[in-house]
Amino acid sequence: MKIKWNAADMSNLEGRTAVITGASSGIGYEIALQLAAHHAHVVLASRNQGRTEQVARQIATMLPEASIEAQVLDLANLASIRRFAETFSQRHQGLDILVNNAGIAGGPRRQTIDGFEMHFQVNYLGHFALVGLLLPSLCSRAGSRVVTTSSTIASQGKIDFDDLQAERTYKWIRAYAQSKLANLLFAFELDRRCQAVGGGMSSLSVHPGVARTNLLTGKESDWGRPRRGTEILIRVLQIVLAHPAARGALPALYQATDPSARSAEYIGISEGIGGGYPVVSKVPPAALDHVTAQHLWNVSEELTGARYDLLTQATGSACSIEPLG
Repeated sequence: MKIKWNAADMSNLEGRTAVITGASSGIGYEIALQLAAHHAHVVLASRNQGRTEQVARQIATMLPEASIEAQVLDLANLASIRRFAETFSQRHQGLDILVNNAGIAGGPRRQTIDGFEMHFQVNYLGHFALVGLLLPSLCSRAGSRVVTTSSTIASQGKIDFDDLQAERTYKWIRAYAQSKLANLLFAFELDRRCQAVGGGMSSLSVHPGVARTNLLTGKESDWGRPRRGTEILIRVLQIVLAHPAARGALPALYQATDPSARSAEYIGISEGIGGGYPVVSKVPPAALDHVTAQHLWNVSEELTGARYDLLTQATGSACSIEPLG
């Protein structure tokens, strides 16, 4: 990796199509902005239709030649995920880049319309379903990439198969850490399955470090209560110590576009004075547990109904294509 890699090092992405979840603000917005600036066709995928369309117009104003569209995607609703995937496949011949960026943190235990704990579905399970539904589009493009966002807190996570939905014991930090560890387990397992069928599609993982985003702001109406102890503390740390969202977007931009990116590497952000650039991070040992990853995959297929049939075929399947770069 180039030292101090930044968005200026990105190549021309003309002819590529990208989907960014959670693209209406924060890191997702910054990822979308840079991909559009480098001539990819960018699909902003977020749950708030009005906000997402507003951001699409904003990017179009900033970059008059940008190719951009807004689509509704509510990761807390499996029906919304299916509609998004169907609409995408009708409008586009293939997908080159998918960045699983959207995420939530904090608040009391809430349940999605599908009956799952909110952190588990929005951060992880919804993305698992989305990738599965978009797999034909991804496999139709040479060197397609799926970039999944985790967090440094994944190192504190544990997959509790006896209480995945935190029905018996709920603490939001625990639920958040579990969801982010699940994302890492998924990213590595997806890549193993791609390679097993000789596929050119790559699954890569990132974390944005401590970035200044709205992850814990403006959520009181959703939560039904004001912020409390840990939520307040983390928000203060974000304000005092965090780097801008544009810096937090760099690991995902690197993994999504750079020819030297490697699926075995977990890319984060350098901290401290002179930091704020992509670096290789240590993978939490729990994320390398193949048995847990396979069990989580099987459970996720059962919960979502998403099937990765293209990755169970023999070598020579639709995913047997040459890598990007």
